Amino acid sequence: MQASDLLTSPEPVLKDWTMKRNCSVSPRQYVIFFASLALVSLAIAVLLWLNGAWLVLPFTGIELVVVGGAFAIHARHAVDYERIRLYPNRLVIEQVSADRLTQFEFNPRWVRVEPGASRRAPVRLVSRGQTVAVGLHLAQDRRAQFARELRMWLARS
Repeated sequence: MQASDLLTSPEPVLKDWTMKRNCSVSPRQYVIFFASLALVSLAIAVLLWLNGAWLVLPFTGIELVVVGGAFAIHARHAVDYERIRLYPNRLVIEQVSADRLTQFEFNPRWVRVEPGASRRAPVRLVSRGQTVAVGLHLAQDRRAQFARELRMWLARS
């Protein structure tokens, strides 16, 4: 098989699951919200500073730095996701957290799906001594359903 054949006939994906965080606010909306919060806080602090309460202004600055830091941390993880793709001869798991991509590849015939011990625990995939926690971005009540569906698709392959 030549390299051009690989490009024209990719391995078929039997099933593809993508699980993302539930992020209801876009990055632009976060920036607009933070800018309006900063503007209102600074306006109040400046008014109080003009009336002699000069100590309010540094604490307002500290508050805005802390809230901005929290928003930045949240924004780094807002696009985290897990993608699990089942091919005829392999199971590929991609996990993205902040800027870090982690990939695992298993033979689907050797993978054991273990639902979490509790409702909060993630689904675990075990194969040849390696364990990967998946379903981290799923709602707790959907994890057992996902484990059953994954088990069914693995049995088919």
